[in-house]
Amino acid sequence: MASFGKKRVVIIGAGVGGTATAAYLAQMGHEVLVLEKNDFVGGRCSLIHNNGHRFDQGPSFYLMPEVFEEAFRDLGEDVRDHVKLHQCKPNYRVYYHDGEIIELSSDMTHMKQVLEKYEIPAGNPQPFKKFLEFMHEAHDHYEVSVRDVLKKDYQHWYQTFRLRWISKAIKMKIHRTLYPYMSQFFKSDHIRRAVTFASMYLGMSPFDAPATYNLLQYTEYAQSIWYPEGGFATVPMAFMNIAQKKFDAKFRFNAPISKIRIGITGKVEGVELESGEFIAADAVVSNADLVYTYDKLLPPTRYAKSLTKKEFTCSSISFYWSLSRQLPEMDAHNLFIAEKYRESFDQIFLDHTIPDDPSFYVHTPSRVDPSAAPPGKDTLVVLIPTGTVKIRKETWEQDRAKYQETIKFARKMAIETIEKRTGIKNLESLIEAELYNDPWAWNEKFNLFSGSILGLSHTIRQVLWFRPSITHSKYNNMFFVGASAHPGTGVPVVVCGSKITAQHVNAYLTGVPIVDYAKYEAMFVLLVLSMLLLSLIVWVLGGTAASCVIENVAKALNVSIPVPVKQVWATWATTGWHAEL
Repeated sequence: MASFGKKRVVIIGAGVGGTATAAYLAQMGHEVLVLEKNDFVGGRCSLIHNNGHRFDQGPSFYLMPEVFEEAFRDLGEDVRDHVKLHQCKPNYRVYYHDGEIIELSSDMTHMKQVLEKYEIPAGNPQPFKKFLEFMHEAHDHYEVSVRDVLKKDYQHWYQTFRLRWISKAIKMKIHRTLYPYMSQFFKSDHIRRAVTFASMYLGMSPFDAPATYNLLQYTEYAQSIWYPEGGFATVPMAFMNIAQKKFDAKFRFNAPISKIRIGITGKVEGVELESGEFIAADAVVSNADLVYTYDKLLPPTRYAKSLTKKEFTCSSISFYWSLSRQLPEMDAHNLFIAEKYRESFDQIFLDHTIPDDPSFYVHTPSRVDPSAAPPGKDTLVVLIPTGTVKIRKETWEQDRAKYQETIKFARKMAIETIEKRTGIKNLESLIEAELYNDPWAWNEKFNLFSGSILGLSHTIRQVLWFRPSITHSKYNNMFFVGASAHPGTGVPVVVCGSKITAQHVNAYLTGVPIVDYAKYEAMFVLLVLSMLLLSLIVWVLGGTAASCVIENVAKALNVSIPVPVKQVWATWATTGWHAEL
């Protein structure tokens, strides 16, 4: 199937997950072919060029730099040789409905001043002390998350239900939601809103996101926010270049897949392109949207249908504006916070619509990277979170046409809000050229289910073992990488996932299994719990009655109980707690 005795891996999609996985697998010695439906690399993490301006189509926050450093180091490279970073100072600027403007920063002296200005009048006498307490807890959450979640596999139930992990999960406040949790540290609405909006990096409401995601704020304040020169797409481009030039992986663009073919042996045989071409493979990795892969590329199953009913992250209307002049009022990253903060999220995630008064994000890449715009001009990306939509093939054109009114409202609202809160005059007259993505565009370009820009949500019911596995449950040579697979969404998170996926693909192809220590730990825990349960039965029922119950159960299960165990129970029944009662 593959040349020179190598195993061939076909990867569907050249997003961050696809390019990083390609580099890992090619480094391991496999023949790798990446098939991408579009004519560009990066997926959502890609660039748009228009009228001499460069836009980041999707991600623009370079967070968790050590994750990228480790990935490139794994590949024998230094990330600094591939990606030049610019620090964003301040992290971002936050605009409020009442005219207040806050700059959040990794400069602790500045943060102390900001916190004292807003928190002391709100009844928090030692705001910086509370901030440091928050940072201490968030640091612990961050360390555990990176070490025990992002870099570990959770394909089996016992990998999640380990006593050691459960105790850590409780300490990480996974049972609490972000906004109430952050409110114990901060009292003013201005600060609470500024430090909780980051949950939207995951496409989630801060009133629904687990409190453990305060690690996002931690990395902003502890490690700052960075921007790659040339745009965020330089990251997947770098992975692609390493995969191609160093490890001889192959990439084909404009090559959409129509079907993943299953053979009579119950294994994946390869992929069929829309052109009719068939490409055989020993293993297939899908970096396409996971729900789309199950629903459209693989044979229909109940599980595929169930995925469409899970909770999803938001969609967005994103405008890409080429401006005729620079806007000194705008920083690299700008947040415009809604007056009715909670209501705006409820409209997105409960009503699945655009809020009447949305919070939104404006990115000005030319503020830190002048190459993003012609001299004397600015490049602006305005991202307005919206609810997901029902996309039906039979009514595609009509539904999208109706949505134009929503887009007009979003555009008008964004322009008016920016003008009012920044003091910029006649913003619309400065827009020389405009492009936009709406939920239908996200679906059309990247096959994103319902236009969800970040895939499956990160609720407690949809993480770890509860999140779709990186290995197909039926076809053991079918694998997944990307936002909706474990460990989850976000560029650094997907990079971590690509390494896990590559390790499992390699284990399958080489026949050398990955040592799973969690399995042995779980077996020990189950043994202890079983002994405790059986002892409890003895304690409650007494020796004779318990022995009858246990022996009948053992007989039904065709299991023999060792005589010494029976003797221990009998002794306990006459001399232990039960006898004392």
